[in-house]
Amino acid sequence: MVKIKELKDFNLDHIFNCGQCFRWVREGDGSYTGIAFGKIVNMKTTPGRTMVDLEIDHADQDDFEKIWKHYLDLERDYGEIKKQLSKTDSVMAKAIEFGYGIRILNQDKWETIISFLISQNNNIPRIKKCIDALCENFGEYIGEYRGKKYYDLPKPQRLSRLSIDDLAKCRLGYRAKYIIETAMQIEKEGIGETFEYLTTLCGVGPKVANCILLFSMEKADCFPIDVWVKRVMNQLYGIAEEDTNAMLEYSKKNFKEYGGIAQQYLFYYIREGQNKVDEEVRL
Repeated sequence: MVKIKELKDFNLDHIFNCGQCFRWVREGDGSYTGIAFGKIVNMKTTPGRTMVDLEIDHADQDDFEKIWKHYLDLERDYGEIKKQLSKTDSVMAKAIEFGYGIRILNQDKWETIISFLISQNNNIPRIKKCIDALCENFGEYIGEYRGKKYYDLPKPQRLSRLSIDDLAKCRLGYRAKYIIETAMQIEKEGIGETFEYLTTLCGVGPKVANCILLFSMEKADCFPIDVWVKRVMNQLYGIAEEDTNAMLEYSKKNFKEYGGIAQQYLFYYIREGQNKVDEEVRL
């Protein structure tokens, strides 16, 4: 077990429930068990509002230095980012207060591509079920933890050789074609790290491409726009829901290099915390 003392701007509920990842499960004690980079761990924090202690079970110090420190984005100063984003923006200040513990995970590129292909027109519980089915049916067995067996996400070389019928048991619907064709292309070409490349992948549009760039390629300025972001940008910033270009321009001008982090605060705020427009912070 690894213990990290006095973390600021860190909350596991916020991190694992803001729509950026799908392979973490909340346990009865408030901890989270999940898998990333072929490792199964359980993460738990002690109670606290501004400072928490983090315990990572089923990991050692070497794992922490090589994987989890970067995965959890612990070397980024979120206090300074929050200060910059909220300095002249009362909407953002309120969103940040609500999701104060969000951090952008640095995830595996291939896993992020598959996860967000599956995420299209889908809800989070179903996305998780689809990914689990894909791993259990076609991924390599990694090990057992607390009585549960865990499987890795199948590699492109495995998925590229499957048919749509093979994937039927995973209940992916039309996304099965996207996964197979994307696996074929990546097996042949590798994974490019630009918006232009990602949008050549089958089924990858602007929103999915920006999610991949933000959550696995350290492009913190990318601003993914889905139905929730359209809603919050309309309700709280007064931008028409269909005007995604205006939303992107607003992010570039106001959120700048932290557009993706701002997006996560807004996404979590509108999805988890606010169903009505707050007249006090409407611009």
